[in-house]
Amino acid sequence: MTNSRVQKTGTINKNKIEKLIRQLLIELGENPNREGLIGTPKRIAEMYEEIFSGYKMNSELDVSFSEETNAIIARDIQFYSMCEHHMLPFYGRIHIAYVPNGKVFGLSKLVRLAEKYSRRMQIQERLTTEIANEISKRGVSGVIVIAEGEHLCMKMRGVRNNNSIMTIAYRGVFEEKGIRENILNLIYTRQNNIINL
Repeated sequence: MTNSRVQKTGTINKNKIEKLIRQLLIELGENPNREGLIGTPKRIAEMYEEIFSGYKMNSELDVSFSEETNAIIARDIQFYSMCEHHMLPFYGRIHIAYVPNGKVFGLSKLVRLAEKYSRRMQIQERLTTEIANEISKRGVSGVIVIAEGEHLCMKMRGVRNNNSIMTIAYRGVFEEKGIRENILNLIYTRQNNIINL
């Protein structure tokens, strides 16, 4: 059995999802015909189409511009994802820093990239790695991706713990500890929104 993931194309079958959710409600002991639940299967099917849209998203990292700069940091990109183990949400923020190699990405493309990989069945470790890998493949000199997440599968069931999880992936020049530490300081140093370089 391989660990590969199926890349979905096209749209989801909302009618089939509605029927499955209706059956799930029955199995849970609910009445899908009662007033509060009549539209629930349809709403969930529409919600799934939205929150799992990452399978067919393009990050558009091919939109780049010739510019020289030492590093680019995008902090606090919000993300929402769905844990593949319990189908419960996890969410938080992602920080992306990269050292371009003569070309920079359009600024909104880093947000699109985070959405591409977070809007699917996911685990945080893979989410972090997939973002770093895609940027790294674009020929940058280095990239570091940090994800900080809150997991409802740990908060509302199981261990019921209120901790947060941080995952880090780095490639290229960020393999060097000193360079990595400098960028981490820039990401996490905030004093009246002014950074002294």
